[in-house]
Amino acid sequence: MKKTFLGKILLLTFFSFLSCGEKKKDKPQKNMEEKSYELGSFGYDIKFLEEKDENLVVLESGNSKVAVSAKYQAKVFTSSSAGSKGRSYGWINYEAFRGEEDPHMNAYGGENRFWLGPEGSKFSLFFKPGTEMVYENWKTPSAIDTESWKIENKNTSLVKMTKEMSLQNYADTELKIKADREIKILSKEEIQRLLNIEFEDVQSVGFATKNSITNTGDNTWNEDTGAPCIWILDMFTPSDETVIYIPYKDDVEGRIATTDYFGEIPENRINYEDGELFFKADGKSRGKLGIAPERATTVAGSYDAKNKVLTITTFDVDNDGIYLNQEWTPNKDPLKGDAVNAYNDGPLEDGSQMGPFYEIESVSPAAFLEPSQKLSHSHNVFHFTGNEKVLNEISQQVLGVSLNKISSAFKNK
Repeated sequence: MKKTFLGKILLLTFFSFLSCGEKKKDKPQKNMEEKSYELGSFGYDIKFLEEKDENLVVLESGNSKVAVSAKYQAKVFTSSSAGSKGRSYGWINYEAFRGEEDPHMNAYGGENRFWLGPEGSKFSLFFKPGTEMVYENWKTPSAIDTESWKIENKNTSLVKMTKEMSLQNYADTELKIKADREIKILSKEEIQRLLNIEFEDVQSVGFATKNSITNTGDNTWNEDTGAPCIWILDMFTPSDETVIYIPYKDDVEGRIATTDYFGEIPENRINYEDGELFFKADGKSRGKLGIAPERATTVAGSYDAKNKVLTITTFDVDNDGIYLNQEWTPNKDPLKGDAVNAYNDGPLEDGSQMGPFYEIESVSPAAFLEPSQKLSHSHNVFHFTGNEKVLNEISQQVLGVSLNKISSAFKNK
């Protein structure tokens, strides 16, 4: 009996040893799996971002994921419609996280970032009073460039953040501001309801942002003191076959688009008529455009025919509102600006380039607020990929244009 009992003990010890050995072998296997995410995938970007921000928030709805960072100015860094191994839709500037801070702007990237305008004009927030509006004097306010925001509330589908700030504009007015930002990932049903569509056989991800600023100072913001505006910018990764599409109101007099923010956009990269604007967004030629508020609609988008990705953005527009001029000059009317913008990155004169990326942007009207008053601005982002027939139906229903018309806009140019 003693031998039998001893034998059982030895067998148990042996199998226990084997079990421990197997567990030890499993651990490297898991690490190998974690490192297997390819560049361009959501998992790759999350692993990179979590090393920079240990409190990174990842919102989830099924296979849809959205990464948000309060440390990096309440940015939505990126999203995925197919889990960790799916495509990462936001553009992230990995190099910006390495080395010293840039005195002008720390371009970390981000699929949806909160900024304040105007960038230029006599009410600029990016130039000190009396300075010449040139790059050497241009400085992004720290509150929207390098400083952390505070998380007030979060769960698996929503995060709310806030930031108190005091900014001086070019007119030498001190603006005391409380900014609030809410990011919510959307379920498939919520996406369908918001866009008034139904779809199957495509992967989707969508998120809604609610943004507001409150005048926390003692003075009213008016046409003499200047006023800020909310400015939301989406940065996406381009392909050679990406085209931005912006519908506009064609039954209104006056300018349609500002096309010379950074020099006139070449004719082979932009065309617009009959309420439809097409802008080549391949990240190979720097140019920015803007749509006047009286002509702006509440939707814009892009189609990457190479990767079969349809992107749609929706946002608030006040067609009768006063929008601020963002151009780098104090000599133009500061109260005449654009409501919707798009940007295509490209090489600078010295051949260097930060991207490539492209942007779709929306801004709020000027925040002419009395003390304690608040201005709000909503901006939503949606991505769809998969069955091209379904993608085309979504594009026609939401944007009012076929994918073939978008993708062929510059075929012969």
